[in-house]
Amino acid sequence: MNRLVAVVALAALVFTLGAVALHAKEDVATPKEYGVYVKTPKTLKRLLPNIVFDEKGVLYIESNNPQRFPLAEVQQFVIYGKYDIKYLTLNPMLFVTQTAVHKSRFIFGKDIQLEVAKKSDALYTAKPKALFGRGYYSLWINDTAWDFVIE
Repeated sequence: MNRLVAVVALAALVFTLGAVALHAKEDVATPKEYGVYVKTPKTLKRLLPNIVFDEKGVLYIESNNPQRFPLAEVQQFVIYGKYDIKYLTLNPMLFVTQTAVHKSRFIFGKDIQLEVAKKSDALYTAKPKALFGRGYYSLWINDTAWDFVIE
């Protein structure tokens, strides 16, 4: 009787640990093209790149109708390609001025800490270490920023 209880308890423990291990493993499908993506519950949505301008030492982007996501949809970011990930930052975008043709200019706010996981030589995932809410953000590597809005 005691042996049967021990076997059942051991089987339950193995099943529970196996389920936790499978759940903890976050397999990410490799996108078809290089780029930066937002992983949502249903799919990967590609972000469009934006140019980082430097005017007298002030770095900014000009907003170009960035992609919008509901707050609950953004699970993590997927970076696929040959990028120098050690320079990757996630920044809130702060309005600074408008151009003569009424394009809004935004500067980069304080970096939001990221957890970056290498999945392969060209595939990385990134998640904010803290909660982040609604607003205008960008993932930034060197001279390219992928901007988006969380509603």
